Amino acid sequence: MTEMARQEATIAASPSELWSVLVDFESYPTWARDLKQIEVLERDSQGRGVIVRYRAAAMGRSTSYTLRYDHAGAPLSLPWVLVRGDIMRKLDGAYTLTPVGDDPPSTRVVYELAVDLVIPLPGFVKHRAEVKIMHNALRELQAHVAPAPK
Repeated sequence: MTEMARQEATIAASPSELWSVLVDFESYPTWARDLKQIEVLERDSQGRGVIVRYRAAAMGRSTSYTLRYDHAGAPLSLPWVLVRGDIMRKLDGAYTLTPVGDDPPSTRVVYELAVDLVIPLPGFVKHRAEVKIMHNALRELQAHVAPAPK
């Protein structure tokens, strides 16, 4: 059964700054700790990653999955769908970026995710994992783009 989750955060960066980070797939392992390896398998005519393979830590093991990205809504929307996954049937989602301030620039980032795992898990366990994944992704994105002052 597909579980849907949504989280949002306001990040002190412009949508274009966030977009640049979100489409720099090969750099994800430097700031997203659960992502271990990323390979862009296919690029569009502008050189943007369209088919991207991931290896990540998940539920105490390593998992691999491949996503197809749609850049039509650039630079305010980055949706994806699962092409292939070893422990999931669905891993579709999107980042939506909405400017909310100019001085300093800030952006509301909405992260939506629909997950259906091959492994049967109780709903509350799946939901807890989704919330953790999304919370960590937004927190790590924020720390990478707009680190706290020292």
